[in-house]
Amino acid sequence: MDPREKNQDSVGIMRISGTDIPVNMTIYAGLARIKGISWSISNAICTYLKIPKLRKISSLTESEVEKILETVKSAKIKPWLVNRKKDRETGKDRHLIGSELDLQKEFDIRRIKKIRSYKGIRHSQSQPVRGQRTRSHFRKKGPSVGVKRGAKPSSKK
Repeated sequence: MDPREKNQDSVGIMRISGTDIPVNMTIYAGLARIKGISWSISNAICTYLKIPKLRKISSLTESEVEKILETVKSAKIKPWLVNRKKDRETGKDRHLIGSELDLQKEFDIRRIKKIRSYKGIRHSQSQPVRGQRTRSHFRKKGPSVGVKRGAKPSSKK
């Protein structure tokens, strides 16, 4: 084996679910780089599939990668870890990752805007949705008025 080939492997990347992961990372840390997979979900996947967390990403085979993705998509991990509990369309627990997560979030925001709920109105006004105060923050996004500077008093003598 040519030594240059070995160096190329150590600095390579592996693409899992649309995310580039350096091959010299551990499986535990590498899975956490995928959008929608946190450290706790990464730990749960490694435990469920009995994969050592400290193995390198480069040692994963195609079948192991498929098992990981299947485990995430079918929500076989603990039910309190999934990010779509009782999905509106299906009624089942789902775990979304990558672009699916972004798309579903956008659809949810559109739906609450359409039904004109309080959160939807706040979204459409580009205001904070979760009860934050607007006096000292969020000034660049919308019409909220914080402290206004009044007209300077004229000093006529």
